[in-house]
Amino acid sequence: MLIRAIPVGPLQVNCFIVACSKTRDAMVVDPGDEGQKILDILRKEKLQLKIVVNTHGHFDHIGANRLLVEETNAELLIHEKDVPLMGQAAQHAALYGLTTTPSPEPTRTLAGGDRFKVGELEVTVIHTPGHSAGGICLLVGDHLFSGDSLFAGSVGRTDLPGGDHSALIDGVKKRLMVLPEDTVVHPGHGPDTTIGEEQRSNPFVGND
Repeated sequence: MLIRAIPVGPLQVNCFIVACSKTRDAMVVDPGDEGQKILDILRKEKLQLKIVVNTHGHFDHIGANRLLVEETNAELLIHEKDVPLMGQAAQHAALYGLTTTPSPEPTRTLAGGDRFKVGELEVTVIHTPGHSAGGICLLVGDHLFSGDSLFAGSVGRTDLPGGDHSALIDGVKKRLMVLPEDTVVHPGHGPDTTIGEEQRSNPFVGND
């Protein structure tokens, strides 16, 4: 598996390129902005973009959806409950004095427990609502792409539309903290961590 992190946009979202080293098929997780930079890296690495996945529908995670989908004909996937949120991205960006490019409609929607393939890699969808109603994480082998559900030492904010603090804490504890300790966590913002580190030290969801 090949993993490339690319911080993009004014809010420095971690966009991830995840590719099968054998087939060179790739998915892009949370292309929030700077779509041309993402495309250039894909081409330089000789990767074929097959799937774009949004861990949730907030504007800072979807701004390059349209460019990537139009340039590559990749599928666009998001949890069914965040499709409305994705459609409101421009209004949400304006609240921060920012703009974003409207996303096309998803090719298909996801639900917790779904699985799909990227080359020979199997991706499992874990629904962790709370930051948004349709927030998801993606588990690929021993790597977890946690969006804005789980950060190093913290969790996602829940004071935005669709937020639910108790649901987020419950989902992270029951669905993420039970993963193997050596699972590498790639959050939507900030540095990587591991499940073990968060079990030990995260004040929101760590061991009591």
